[in-house]
Amino acid sequence: MLVVLPLALCAALVMPQVTLVMTPSIEAFAVRKSPGPILRGDYVMFTLHHPIAGPKPVSVTKHALCLPGDRLTMFETPSPLTQNGWDGHYYCNGQLLGVSLPQAHNGLKLDHMKWSGLIPAGMAYVGSTHPRGFDSRYFGLLPIANLTRMERIL
Repeated sequence: MLVVLPLALCAALVMPQVTLVMTPSIEAFAVRKSPGPILRGDYVMFTLHHPIAGPKPVSVTKHALCLPGDRLTMFETPSPLTQNGWDGHYYCNGQLLGVSLPQAHNGLKLDHMKWSGLIPAGMAYVGSTHPRGFDSRYFGLLPIANLTRMERIL
């Protein structure tokens, strides 16, 4: 009891603050809220409402990759994966962020964001380095006010 009780109390206090990341698109297994402004490369968490995520909103963790004032450039090329499909290539300040795919792993058609320009104040492009990651390539820019800054603990 002298060992188990303190461990159980510690777990009860710490576990509610830890979020497990259940996707291979981010190189973290566990994150927690972290105070401070969101900077490029930070982990961010948000609620995703999208048909590909399912009927209920899901909590998603990605990186903040392109922030207000940065130049986001997108151009399309014919997709080698599907006939008559197009891939979107996304760059932030000249650095490749990712390439969209015309369909999901389950065959569902994916529309990609068709926007280029300076990231407006209060908005951010979020994503990951994973080529099949579901991120701003598909659902667009997100309000920074809807993002929670996170830090990796595992």
